[in-house]
Amino acid sequence: MWKVVFSCSLVILALSATLHVSFRAPPVTMSRSALPTVMNAIRVARFGGPEVLKLESNVPMPQPSEGQVLLRVHAAGVNPVETYIRAGTYARKPELPFTPGSDAAGEIADVGAGVNNVKVGDRVFTRSAQGAYAQYALASAGDVQPLSAKLTYEQGAALPVPYLTAYRALFLRGAAKTGETVLIHGGTGGVGTAAIQLALSQGLRVLATGGTDAGLDMLRTLGVHGAFNHRQSGYTEQIHAATDGKGVDLIVENLANVNLDADLRLLALGGRVMVVGNRGRIEVNPRDLMMAEGDVRGVMLFHTTPEEYVTSYAAIQAAVDSGHVRPVIGKRFPLGESPAAHDDIINTSGALGKLVLTVE
Repeated sequence: MWKVVFSCSLVILALSATLHVSFRAPPVTMSRSALPTVMNAIRVARFGGPEVLKLESNVPMPQPSEGQVLLRVHAAGVNPVETYIRAGTYARKPELPFTPGSDAAGEIADVGAGVNNVKVGDRVFTRSAQGAYAQYALASAGDVQPLSAKLTYEQGAALPVPYLTAYRALFLRGAAKTGETVLIHGGTGGVGTAAIQLALSQGLRVLATGGTDAGLDMLRTLGVHGAFNHRQSGYTEQIHAATDGKGVDLIVENLANVNLDADLRLLALGGRVMVVGNRGRIEVNPRDLMMAEGDVRGVMLFHTTPEEYVTSYAAIQAAVDSGHVRPVIGKRFPLGESPAAHDDIINTSGALGKLVLTVE
């Protein structure tokens, strides 16, 4: 009898030691009964410029219903689409007033009925927070993902839209294959750095463009095979030469209204352009597309199916575990400086990673 107890004790001690080494201790969280009744949140009462983003301190705390979780937000990702929604120029307009943001990382503060995939205190990130620019936000339990202990909350907030978009552009829409050459046009921003890391993780030869010396240095640090200044005259010839005149197999395009015409002349035979970002119209010569027998394909994360989300998250989590994915955080703004963050993401002269809001 004593031998059995002693053996069980050794097993428990061994497991405890293993868990202690492999995982961080869970964060200390308040009990459900200690949750506040009001919170700080950014509210938008009318569509307009960044100035309509107002920090309010008495916003009622949301309560999770069946199938929902309440997330204590520590960081929120800022995406260009949120500036269009705020301005009222996006195709879908939220009901006023509203709290912007969908990308968030934090810890589970409460769960609704029927939720058993996460528990209070878990570190998670999500693409579907119902108002991420706040201290607390609701999300569907099925849309929260475990946040690796290898990543900070800020890095977790940088994962959803940028990495899901990059994966969709590269592999779901772009059908990238190991050994192909991909050009990440605008490689220094959130989606750009995500695309670089995911492409390198799958054995692609990666070329990328930036607009500043600091941006080019960052691209080289990320491990690209070639970094080019898209503000420099003749940069497309340099890219073409880097492919020995064959052209690139795949382009991830973050500003199509500026670059698409030149993109078509960079394509290898059968090459594809994935349009991820665009802010206006552009004139192109279809003959360039004919010469390459190329494709121009739009990429919209909204069209991702549930099955594709499962595939995408699995690939991203695997790349995090292997060390290939480490979101690059560019600028950090406190929650109250959301207007400055919205101005920066549209008007910056050169992004250097993902822009996030920090939430106290």
